Parts: sequence; structure tokens; C-alpha cells
Amino acid sequence: MSDNPYEKLQVSEDASFEQIKEARDALIATHPGDERQRTEIEAAYDAILMDRLRQRQEGKIKVPERIRYAERLAESAPAKINRIGTHPALKWWQQQLDMPSLRGIVITSAVYAALMAIGISQANPDTIALVLSLGVGFNLVWLQRKEQRLGRAFLLTLIALILGAVVAVAIYHLFPGMLLSVDQTVGLGVFMTFWLTSNFLR
Repeated sequence: MSDNPYEKLQVSEDASFEQIKEARDALIATHPGDERQRTEIEAAYDAILMDRLRQRQEGKIKVPERIRYAERLAESAPAKINRIGTHPALKWWQQQLDMPSLRGIVITSAVYAALMAIGISQANPDTIALVLSLGVGFNLVWLQRKEQRLGRAFLLTLIALILGAVVAVAIYHLFPGMLLSVDQTVGLGVFMTFWLTSNFLR
């Protein structure tokens, strides 16, 4: 065989990429099981690709506009995604979020729904305080199991407790005609924030 890779593949020097690839495949098909021939054909194919790349870098090959545009689009899109994805604030927030399983949501929903039902049905502040304490315990356990960091779980539980209570009191004063007492409303608000944090935070 000639040392010229174009002659090895039996294609002209202005052949398209598709023609070069078809010629390589056809030659390999005509030499089944001949590893030496296959190696030479593959080497010629690689040499042509490298030659085309060199010519393109030197400006000897004009790349169609539609291809250049596609390359710019392919290069710029991941770059934009990477820049957004690596933003410190967004990265930190993504690390805090969790995607719970359906089983996990069902379990937490059932537990908090039961505690809320007890809290609403009992106007006794002591009973509401008891179920809230149970809610704090469940929330701590579920959060601690995710990251194995008790301090962080305690802090998130405390924030959820305060946030739920503040929102519930605000709602109670905005709608004074509610049938629930302020203690019952606070219980509902706290259990809602517990449900959110135990499911969607880690």
C-alpha cells in the first residue's frame, strides 16, 4: 500500500467526511479478520482526520456557517450551565435541599397528620405542648438520619419551630374569626414547617 493515507483509503483529497468514512468501512469489510490490514486502514483514516483538522486550523478548509454555529451553540450552552451551576449561593442552596422518596413522604405525612389531629381535637394547652414536643423529636430524628449531624438537625428544627409559630400567630391575627384557638393554630403552623423541613431539607 502507498504511504499516502488518501490513496490507502482510495479517496480524493477533497472527499467529504462521509465519503472517507464509507471508504474506510468498505475496505475493512473486504479484509475480514486481517488485523494488519485493519490497523493500516484505521491509521490512514486517523491520518486523514488529523490532516483535515490541521487544514482547518490553518484556514485552508472553509467550515459551513451552519456547522460553525452548531459548534458555538454546543460550546456556549454547557459553559453557561456550568457558570450557573457553580455559583456559590446556588451550590450552597442545592446542597441543603433533598428529594424524598414517596415512602418517606407518606410516613412523615401520616405522623404529622396524626399529631395535628390530636392537637386540633384537644383544646388543652398541655396536650398541644405534648404533641409539639413529639413533633420536635420526630423532626430531629429524620433530619439527623440524613446527614448524621445532630447540631445541624437541632438548628433546622428550632428554625422550623419558630417560623411555624410566627406564621401561625400572624394568620390567627389576620383572620380573627377562626374556629381554632391560638395554640391550635400554632400547632398547625409548626407541624406544616416540620413536614417541609423533614422532607425537603437535608
